[in-house]
Amino acid sequence: MRDPFNPVPVTGADESLARPRVSPHPYATLLAEREAARAGATAPRRDTLLYLNAVSKSFDGFKAINGLSLVLAKGEMRAIIGPNGAGKTTMMDIITGKTRPDAGEIFFDGETDLTRHDEAEIAAMGIGRKFQKPTVFENHSVEDNLRLALAGRRGVFATLLHRESAADRARLGEILELTRLGPKRASAAADLSHGQKQWLEIGMLLAQDPQLLLVDEPVAGMTDAETEETARLLRDIARTRSVVVVEHDMHFVRELGVKVTCLHEGAVLAEGPLDAVSADPKVVEVYLGR
Repeated sequence: MRDPFNPVPVTGADESLARPRVSPHPYATLLAEREAARAGATAPRRDTLLYLNAVSKSFDGFKAINGLSLVLAKGEMRAIIGPNGAGKTTMMDIITGKTRPDAGEIFFDGETDLTRHDEAEIAAMGIGRKFQKPTVFENHSVEDNLRLALAGRRGVFATLLHRESAADRARLGEILELTRLGPKRASAAADLSHGQKQWLEIGMLLAQDPQLLLVDEPVAGMTDAETEETARLLRDIARTRSVVVVEHDMHFVRELGVKVTCLHEGAVLAEGPLDAVSADPKVVEVYLGR
């Protein structure tokens, strides 16, 4: 037969392809068009864990974040560098819900709009943040610190009724081994070195089983040996989850061996392998050359 909308005769299986795709009901057609538009809009972030698009934030007229766009893939570790005041901390505040952006999109795991959630909800979704200064329970043992972190996943009432299971003990052992704290499990947290306290806090975050770990200057104040071991620790962690590391120590960033994003004045100045970023004249001028 001849399609009145198509002068080329079509037959058989090709006939259905030639017909205009119009619903007999106008509202159904409108819904289909909206769904197609939504699918097209979400396509860029579909396979991402963290998606920031044109994010901005001002404080009393000062633009701390200025049209920032950043994409983190699932299973990726990224290093964030930049001079003081570049917007690194504000970016982490926005991701974790501590600060609300003035504009832009922030999506987690491709679908969840983080701007619609508060800090507690975002943490429960699987985003953990480690601040520069370690915060551990110094009067408790390393093992008890981790137990408390594991219990925190269950809520108050569930924790009161909970009895430690074989799975809990196995998970505790895994975290102790991963954080290099097995030999210190019975030691008080107060007796740990600065680097070991950092590892303990990272372990406490891992006990919450986050999909994304945000780590702020983890090696500040560490010995050279602790710095190198921390790089190995974060590479081990990145085998099973995504990690964002904010850091000034370029030797440590090189040890991580990951993609680097340099921020300046609240936006991405350069991005790529460390050698390429560190050779960028703009990065040298505003950051590395200082």
